[in-house]
Amino acid sequence: MKQVPLAISTTLVFFFLLSGATLANPLSSDEIKSTISGKVVVLKTMLGSMPLTYGTGGSVTGDGSGSGLGKFFAPKETGKWWVKDDSMCQKFPTWYNSRVFCFKLESTGPGKLNWKRDDGYSGTAVIR
Repeated sequence: MKQVPLAISTTLVFFFLLSGATLANPLSSDEIKSTISGKVVVLKTMLGSMPLTYGTGGSVTGDGSGSGLGKFFAPKETGKWWVKDDSMCQKFPTWYNSRVFCFKLESTGPGKLNWKRDDGYSGTAVIR
């Protein structure tokens, strides 16, 4: 097996960092709680941005009125959120027919997340 000389590997890492590429850091259960509890997480979707307010007591309020999402369901609704097996789960009374969805979250930098829902949908979010 050939080894890449140190100068070349160091240069590749340097260019990777300069390119703006970020390494995603999967969040544990405790990190999820401390990252989103009491915060507004703004999901980036194909139809626009959607803020979700994660209360410290387990409530989550979504507001799709500022995006195209309000056309598909009630513009604003409050449900429940919890953490299980290093995933953030949530359920709303009527949105998505009251289905539970769980998300894997990855930190991509201060106030930035990648999310992947258990049905395969994925995207990015910012924390306010």
